[in-house]
Amino acid sequence: MPLHLLPIRLALRRALVALLVLAQLLMSPLAHAQFGGGDEMTAAAERQLGDSIARELYRDNSYIDDPVLQEYVDVIWQRLLDAARKRGELTPELDERFAWQIALMRDREINAFALPGGYMGINLGLIGVVGSRDELATVMGHELSHITQRHISRMLARQSRQAPLMLAAMILGAIAAAKSNSGDAGQAVIAGTQAFAMNSQLSFSRDMEREADRVGFGVMTQAGYAPQGAASMFEKLQYASRLSDNGSYPYLRSHPLTSERIADMQTRFQLSHGQLAPPPLVMDHAMISARARVLARAGVDQLRLWIDGVGSGEFTRAAPAEQAGMLYAAALSETQLRDFGQARALAARLVTLTSADASAARLARLLSAEIELAAGAPMRAQPFVDPAAKGRPELFLRAQIATSLRQSTQQSLPVTQALRDWVATHPRDAGAWRMLGSVYGAGNDTLRAIRAEAEAFAAVYDYPAARDRFKAAQDLMRQQPGNVDYYEGSIIDSRAREIEALWRQQARDDREQQR
Repeated sequence: MPLHLLPIRLALRRALVALLVLAQLLMSPLAHAQFGGGDEMTAAAERQLGDSIARELYRDNSYIDDPVLQEYVDVIWQRLLDAARKRGELTPELDERFAWQIALMRDREINAFALPGGYMGINLGLIGVVGSRDELATVMGHELSHITQRHISRMLARQSRQAPLMLAAMILGAIAAAKSNSGDAGQAVIAGTQAFAMNSQLSFSRDMEREADRVGFGVMTQAGYAPQGAASMFEKLQYASRLSDNGSYPYLRSHPLTSERIADMQTRFQLSHGQLAPPPLVMDHAMISARARVLARAGVDQLRLWIDGVGSGEFTRAAPAEQAGMLYAAALSETQLRDFGQARALAARLVTLTSADASAARLARLLSAEIELAAGAPMRAQPFVDPAAKGRPELFLRAQIATSLRQSTQQSLPVTQALRDWVATHPRDAGAWRMLGSVYGAGNDTLRAIRAEAEAFAAVYDYPAARDRFKAAQDLMRQQPGNVDYYEGSIIDSRAREIEALWRQQARDDREQQR
């Protein structure tokens, strides 16, 4: 096979497997029993479906758990959820039953997608092009409204009567298309399944899009985000729609920007061109966008362009916020290319530039610590990390420093306690569990390290792997009966029984889906 076709073939194979799994789920007797009155899938069944898709999503090599970017979108996400509750869009039942989790994907394609059960995917390509958190909140509010308005379950009900495989393609088509540079792989997967039901489905989708526009705008403004963000985001989509009439623009492909939608938004919210100025670019958002662009699998040539950019006349003429984004992109690019001397110099310039902006200054310090850790200098990273900070990025950096220094259990006690407090309130944070396991492992606390690894697998629904790690922990307890903390041992035994039950249920569900 020609090497240049290998990524496309592998992507197509992954997409086909995902589609077949989902199609089997939709066509199984269990799935057909989950529609209340035939009009809507129950919330519990939709969450189960979402968990199955999320399990595959977390295994995909495009999934990225970047604490800086994840924190940024999570802050917006929580504000949107709070607004949806206040407006009555998010019912207590859905609030309790759904996951409300965001998965970041390391793809340059400009896309975001709602998934069943309260999950949402956001490509780094989208974060890299939006000009403000208000624009990002517009897209996220729109996708959130697809979930709260039960659009997915309504599609499930409709498609269960028409063509389950068609629905599977629609839910995962955006993910499949993102696995090839051209999008041809995803288009090939969905083309045949879409043909016979296209007319009725497009009509249904337009109604959903208009409803998501209306509800999403109300949610994002209720959350305190500027309506100008919606106006400027729609202008960008409208411009992209004119340039991409061949359907190759992923977000527009799954969210058709019709003239009716544009007119409806402009009429309903008086968002006409030139009436509202777009929100200004601020330093911290410019730096976040820069990080997303660099981490979205940018090639070496692109990294060098960003590095060269800080020595150009464009940089000199740029506003401070733009300069902050350019310096951030250049410093992170140098880190990717392992030129740590230049990365440090650029990061030092960034620290100076952002000193008067608390949020941007924090991002500059976090980047400086990241550079030192990548350079193998954990002692030099320590001054950049506030030990009292409770943010997830600081916790991860402190854990990496402790692991790199091979700190003893006593030395690492402050960071392990901070991580334990974090996972107590965020039990499905697999990244935090992995960090906790690494710190315990570095301090030779093997039993707690194994338990943390098991919890990390459980957090992403990999119950077979979690079961194996808990069994390993129990075996170690039997080998060292006198050296096991009673409280920790009790937790391990209890969690092992819970995971065993979840593993058995997951296996039964998988068998049911295959019938």
